[in-house]
Amino acid sequence: MFSFGSLLERRRPMRTFALLDQAGLCRAFRQSRQAPLGVGWVEVDRQCLAWLQKPLPASAKIATNGTRPRPCEALTA
Repeated sequence: MFSFGSLLERRRPMRTFALLDQAGLCRAFRQSRQAPLGVGWVEVDRQCLAWLQKPLPASAKIATNGTRPRPCEALTA
């Protein structure tokens, strides 16, 4: 059942992931709030069906070193 408390919770934004095979070709896309389990999933900035069966452009990959700010964090100057 839906509760009032769930309205106040902050939800993580949906993220887009691409599945790369051993040759580096894009095999699938997935959108979720957390990284999928398994080998070969990389986070990308958008989903483009033209990338299927082809290598991902380097500009599409998002760095996974933890430097990406979360949407709810305040940026300091």
